[in-house]
Amino acid sequence: MENTFTSPVVVTKGALEKINELMAADDFDATKKLRIGVKGGGCSGMTYILEFDHPGEKDKAFDIEGIPCVMEKSHEIYLIGMEIDWQDGLNNRGFTFKNPNASTTCGCGTSFAV
Repeated sequence: MENTFTSPVVVTKGALEKINELMAADDFDATKKLRIGVKGGGCSGMTYILEFDHPGEKDKAFDIEGIPCVMEKSHEIYLIGMEIDWQDGLNNRGFTFKNPNASTTCGCGTSFAV
């Protein structure tokens, strides 16, 4: 069952622009929402999820600057206060995650431990 709640994460202006660009693509499936979450794996134990997906029964819905988002309720404890940014430089291109809940983070920035 999908419930609405306040966004547990912060998305920077650069990341919002990139997400809106992806959603504006001709082949974008408008029935999907931006999924923010975690899964087991990666070199530090957990990996971030940032993808477009259909909402599931365990999801909570929220909105970030007009972007419909979902997150499994159990993931919020790992992600509350996290900042998602978009880097477009020579050495680093892609979404980055600054998570105040992470006790360790891998060198690539996509894996963490709590």
